[in-house]
Amino acid sequence: MATQSPQSAIEAAALRSDRFRLEREGDWKRLESIVTKIEQGRLRRLSDEDVLALPVLYRTVASSLSIARETSLDAATLAYLESLTQRAWFQVYGPRVSLFAWLRRFLGGGWSAAVRAMTLDVLVALTVMVAGVAVGWLLVASDSEWYFSLVPGQFADARVPGASREILHDTIFGNDGKDPMSAFAAYLFSNNAQVSILAFALGFAFGIPSLMLLVQNTATMGAMLWLYNGQGLLLDFAGWLAVHGTTELFAILLAGAAGLHIGRSMAFPGERPVMQAMAEAGRRASQVMTGVVLMLVVAAILESFARQLIDNTPGRFAVGGFMLVFWLAYFFAFRGRSDGAATP
Repeated sequence: MATQSPQSAIEAAALRSDRFRLEREGDWKRLESIVTKIEQGRLRRLSDEDVLALPVLYRTVASSLSIARETSLDAATLAYLESLTQRAWFQVYGPRVSLFAWLRRFLGGGWSAAVRAMTLDVLVALTVMVAGVAVGWLLVASDSEWYFSLVPGQFADARVPGASREILHDTIFGNDGKDPMSAFAAYLFSNNAQVSILAFALGFAFGIPSLMLLVQNTATMGAMLWLYNGQGLLLDFAGWLAVHGTTELFAILLAGAAGLHIGRSMAFPGERPVMQAMAEAGRRASQVMTGVVLMLVVAAILESFARQLIDNTPGRFAVGGFMLVFWLAYFFAFRGRSDGAATP
């Protein structure tokens, strides 16, 4: 059998590419015209036939791209089809709103509506968190050895049962951002972020692990509150926590409520199928968790700046109180344009 010369092979490949293009180029050009009009915002110039044909043409061009790759057509054809396929995919399957529009809708009512739809779960999670603080307080009050089990070992140095008032006072006032109390605050933020994520992620187990995490986390705070109360510094320590704590703890509360919401939808789906109830609860809870991330960022900023700059208890309570009122007003008083995913 005679071998084909390099020149003949090139000519054959070019002929094959030209034939491939001629057979399908009409669909390519039509799809390109439709996509271009959409990208330029000229939707009114599209006919009903073009709108209906868009997904069909997209699949046709995607199929052409697959064939072109398998048959090693010329680079120019491949590049053209890849670019057209990407543009068409975005119009067929891409997001329908811009990031700014989504953020405006989310902050303008979608997030708060999702939280209000979980009011029962929020109340249950709040009750559990308060109970966790009480448990931590009562355990160390009955036996101070519990303190070392509840408070992380790396922070049980000066802040231990029996510490003097002066030592404890110095840990919350006159901070320059480099003392052990700042490390404790950093630990709290890191720990609370992990607890928030786990409380949400473990909600599938009927919400029980989520509630247990809330108890464990707030029991540590209860032990610390007992310690400072013993030296008459309860309000001062609460003020130190309030600066970022009203935001951070609120975020944990919502994360726990989101996990509980999913678990409750599994245990009590009502008249809906379990999978449908879980899907609806999951969409609502994911909205809340998106907001929880934003709250943790805000808490980190408050912890990094406001807590260091304000070195008196009234000022700290003012900042923490303002943030608490702000979040309560936003979630339960603000009625903006809600997102459909938040509908119970």
